[in-house]
Amino acid sequence: KIAKMLGFFVTVIEDRPFFAANAQEAGADTVICDDFSAALSRIPGDADSFFVIVTRGHRYDKDCLRLIAMKEHAYIGMIGSRRRTAIVREDLKKEGLPGDVLDAVHTPIGLAIGAETPEEIGVAIMAEIIEVKNRERKNGGISKEIMRFLLSEDREQAVLATVVERKGSAPREAGAKMIVLRDGRTIDTIGGGCMEAGVIREAGKMLREKDSRPRIVTVDLTNDDAQEEGMVCGGEMKVFLELCNG
Repeated sequence: KIAKMLGFFVTVIEDRPFFAANAQEAGADTVICDDFSAALSRIPGDADSFFVIVTRGHRYDKDCLRLIAMKEHAYIGMIGSRRRTAIVREDLKKEGLPGDVLDAVHTPIGLAIGAETPEEIGVAIMAEIIEVKNRERKNGGISKEIMRFLLSEDREQAVLATVVERKGSAPREAGAKMIVLRDGRTIDTIGGGCMEAGVIREAGKMLREKDSRPRIVTVDLTNDDAQEEGMVCGGEMKVFLELCNG
């Protein structure tokens, strides 16, 4: 739930139907109910993939880490005590898996905020992922996901949104890009929240009216209306919108 709130596309792998159904009900985008190894073989991984290993036992943790360590990724986190997770990593090193990748696994998982309840542990994990994502993020250029969409032969009509100017505490720097589809879905993000929602609305208007003229949208969260609505983060962002013909 926290990952969805933060704008992540969430895939859950769970080999027990009851818990898989719980993940579906909680809002996961994709739920794969299968053996961990079989399911992970269907996950390619890329530079924007964040893997969280929180199975019910270290035997399963090892099975998952064995496969995940060989995939491209931005983050791997594994739950468990330092001693138990160290044993898992050393065992996998003996199997020949790359030591540098295993040593970089975030374990114990999550930022050290003294988390105790499942909800607090969830916050700690997502806080660590955000820290890694923002430390490594590149605001300029085109992400693999957007490039894949733009190069697809049968792509639908969409709007490409690019941040061209940022002031105050707006979340993303100039150069950040996002694709907005006709049904309101997005590819990548320019920061989420109220600012992004305003851009999505304007992009949807362009698509509905089939208005191909590019435009710059200014989203201002420093005005009185924004403050009355509780948008206390402040900041202003100018976003260039252009139609991508399908």
